[in-house]
Amino acid sequence: MERCGWAGADAENVRYHDEEWGRPVTDDNRLFEKICLEGFQSGLSWLTILKKRPAFRKQFKDFDIKKVARMGEADVERMLQDAGIVRHRGKIVSTINNAKRALEIQKEHHSFAAYIWSFEPQKMMIPTLGMTLDSETEASRALSKDLRKRGFSFVGPTTCYAFMQAMGLVNDHYSHCFAREECEHERAALKRPA
Repeated sequence: MERCGWAGADAENVRYHDEEWGRPVTDDNRLFEKICLEGFQSGLSWLTILKKRPAFRKQFKDFDIKKVARMGEADVERMLQDAGIVRHRGKIVSTINNAKRALEIQKEHHSFAAYIWSFEPQKMMIPTLGMTLDSETEASRALSKDLRKRGFSFVGPTTCYAFMQAMGLVNDHYSHCFAREECEHERAALKRPA
């Protein structure tokens, strides 16, 4: 099977490419996990984050928004001792803050998913072999701006675009990649949260 070049040869990364990346997500906690991990990834390789994801899930209570929002300084200090995650105080504190902000979004929009999917772009390009993807788009800039206005942190436009790609708000699998068509079918069948 042909894949996007970034999938590489690492089995975990290939599985992530084949089974997760670009597939539409509508679960609030999974969306919260994805946006937080994209924030942790900044400056690191995605494979590093992927290999640390089980430890992240353990420390952040499977990214249950309500549980993360109740975390405090003792939790931050505990996480700073865990070499299984990225021990960056600012990003850990940001995740807890962002959970509180996500709760506010849930209250306003009935779900975090409904809010996120409201930023789905109307037109999308189909990446072809040799094309370099943009690191941010008009839609990711709009999402970033709105999240930051609501008090989120570590959600710049590049992070937001990586999040949009990962959770299927856009389908950036290359035209030759087998997963592109699968993701398109899943996106076409998806009932957008409202």
